[in-house]
Amino acid sequence: MSQPNPIQMQKYLSGVDYPCSRDDLVRHARDQGADDEVLDHLRNIPDRTYDGPNAVSAEFSRS
Repeated sequence: MSQPNPIQMQKYLSGVDYPCSRDDLVRHARDQGADDEVLDHLRNIPDRTYDGPNAVSAEFSRS
């Protein structure tokens, strides 16, 4: 799977209320119009509670 642009991913997560779960992130990104590549990548990050965009970005870049 190719790596989506992390800046693009953060655009789709703008306005999300932290802390939140992986499923919350996926739902919010989908509601913001994220494409399948971004959604699939978010679905593959660890299922845990994220306390802010930096934590999401760190996992997003590892997956």
